[in-house]
Amino acid sequence: MSEWSTPLRGVNTTVAHNARVWNYWLGGKDHYEVDRQVGEHIHSMFPLIADVARADRGFLKRAVAHLAGEVGIRQYLDIGTGLPSADNTHQVAQQIAPESHVVYVDNDPLVLTHARALLTSSATGRTDYVEADARHTEEILQAASRTLNFQQPMAVMLLGILNFIQDTGQARDIVRRLVGAIPSGSYVVISHPTTELDGEANREAMAFWNKNATPPITARGHDDIAGFVEGLELVEPGIVSCARWHNPDPSEPSVPQYGLIARKP
Repeated sequence: MSEWSTPLRGVNTTVAHNARVWNYWLGGKDHYEVDRQVGEHIHSMFPLIADVARADRGFLKRAVAHLAGEVGIRQYLDIGTGLPSADNTHQVAQQIAPESHVVYVDNDPLVLTHARALLTSSATGRTDYVEADARHTEEILQAASRTLNFQQPMAVMLLGILNFIQDTGQARDIVRRLVGAIPSGSYVVISHPTTELDGEANREAMAFWNKNATPPITARGHDDIAGFVEGLELVEPGIVSCARWHNPDPSEPSVPQYGLIARKP
């Protein structure tokens, strides 16, 4: 059904949650009244937000297609999965290489319930799900090792998740620990909101979000985001609006959301 009336066990329906509001902006069906109210109010403050959501999903699709097709990556650790939508990581990867293995990580019971029900792997590939907070990297890595071979190159997907780590040093440390666990030839994929790229109007919308929804969010600039992948090799065109990363459609508007892929030498 398009609008839920019966909450799942362990799900707080009195406070808007990022995964559900994001799903609402993407035109999905997995949200409650509180999510729609907050989503609509933020949209009124920052009309670009729906474009940001779509551009971020498009970036995921192009990034995974690039890694699976041109680079040959067959393993993906997707942290901060969000609710299933179109063109999820395993769908894009396994369409190109059916043997690809994908592990999804999220700490929202709603996300994991829907992921297990809806994200069906290819016959030759494998998809697994881990319930964990992004801060708990050791727990994530240990659980992911059931499905992924950490002796072989992989891609760590961090789309729209580091912005929920308020302390930049802690966010940088999370990336450092993840990078330290993956072998040479692996990749890190990041998308992150910013008030740069004509995104100043996003500042007020984020302040509203932090008072009325969870988890709290923070924007970062180019230099802070570059610090996440210090010592890695940026894939061209580097750190750009996620709408511009390898996008063959020049008419798609730029959005105040950075996107990047970086390779571990």
